[in-house]
Amino acid sequence: MITSEAVPYAKTGGLADVVTALSKELYRLGHDVRIVMPRYYALSRENLQKEPQPLGVPMTYGEEWAGIYKDHIPVQEADGPGVPVYFLDHEGLFGRVGVYGPRPDQGFSDNTKRFTFLCRGAFQLCRSLNWYPQILHGHDWVAGLVPYIHKRWESHGQFGQAASVLTIHNLGYQGITGMNEVSVIQNDHDWMATSTLEFNGALNLLKAGIMGADQITTVSPTYAREITTPAYGHGLDGLLSYRSEDLTGILNGMDYEHWNPVDDPYLAPDNFDHDSLSGKARVKERLQREAGLEVSAEVPLFGMVTRLVDQKGTGELFGPGYGSFHAICRDMKLQFVVLGSGDGWCEDELKRLDAELPNVKVWIGYDDRLAHLIEGGSDFFLMPSKYEPCGLNQLYSLRYGTLPIVRATGGLADTVENYEQTTGTGTGFTFNDLNPTVLYNVAGWVTWAWYNHKAHIRKMRIKGMKQRFTWEKSTEAYLEVYQRALKK
Repeated sequence: MITSEAVPYAKTGGLADVVTALSKELYRLGHDVRIVMPRYYALSRENLQKEPQPLGVPMTYGEEWAGIYKDHIPVQEADGPGVPVYFLDHEGLFGRVGVYGPRPDQGFSDNTKRFTFLCRGAFQLCRSLNWYPQILHGHDWVAGLVPYIHKRWESHGQFGQAASVLTIHNLGYQGITGMNEVSVIQNDHDWMATSTLEFNGALNLLKAGIMGADQITTVSPTYAREITTPAYGHGLDGLLSYRSEDLTGILNGMDYEHWNPVDDPYLAPDNFDHDSLSGKARVKERLQREAGLEVSAEVPLFGMVTRLVDQKGTGELFGPGYGSFHAICRDMKLQFVVLGSGDGWCEDELKRLDAELPNVKVWIGYDDRLAHLIEGGSDFFLMPSKYEPCGLNQLYSLRYGTLPIVRATGGLADTVENYEQTTGTGTGFTFNDLNPTVLYNVAGWVTWAWYNHKAHIRKMRIKGMKQRFTWEKSTEAYLEVYQRALKK
């Protein structure tokens, strides 16, 4: 697994959860799976094992050297220490605050160099370990060069029998920069090679991965269909349509070890399950107290844990003078808690809304304890995404008896069953269009159901909590993809 993120070491989104969970399940099944990623400034060397030999990585301008550190991710009910994780330690490239940039809306200017080093380093690491995998599985644009490097320079010798798989976690991020950066990747001017890297006059690392990978996956069946259309393809829909026979949508599983209200340490001593919901009521009370909101079981509590970026519908919800959040919280008898970070304008607007609206609490940043408390204590969880490759928070919400409110796109459409108010069936609330009026009306519909159909709310909670989106099924699908890649 070649990745920029993996929990518990570095996380900016669901990619980190997926890499770790999939690796753990493969390990549990007896596969020799290993992860390579950078060692960022925030990850202390003190708790890692230093490998004795440094790693030389060939770059176009000369050899770069890195230290290698190692750790293991424990796997329950499996022999051995767990999944090995190797960290490339290079202060000049990774010894700084931030994974992709100093802020979510600002990337580092040398990201092409940083992640070219990671991709080339993955091959060198295998050589240093004398360990040659059958599958090179890269994740998102940061590993887009792995299939390219494999096809162009590493298709013979020790890696000759290997196959490459690329997982697109979010097509909206493609690693685009100026074509002058191509000199970081290669020092010749072969036209065919350059055309693989170029897209609309720019260098596109994800395109290189899509062109070169033996198989491509993305993180839900609906998203796999959506990204072959102009509406969701971010300019690469034509290429993805061309490669549609090699494109598979596999729904992310959920880590029920880390996200389980029965034994969640952040909820203790008020843990709960579908057959005993009294603990959820107490967690709601705790959340209201911590947020400084009126403590009331009767008022519906809406929650959000999100990146504050355009993809997540922030403009339609929070946009100054445009979004409907202020009107929702002003006109309806409800409470709202938000945890997130991202675009500066959105953070500033949420701080203003927090100060102005007595039924709103905003925390800027990310805090795992608060995320669990919001999932456990909220009655509803809002995800108004413009697109959502898979989404994990709606799965957490279902398990925690917190009904998701989602736009029917990508993995959200694959996992949330819409409320039918005549029968009380469903596991959440879905909507299709995304604009401030729709969000206002959906909030009104949910609030109406809360006050008028309590039995329906309870019925949906119990149904959602009983559902399981496990990694066992998803991993079987990945193993089938691996076999197809090897045959190809």
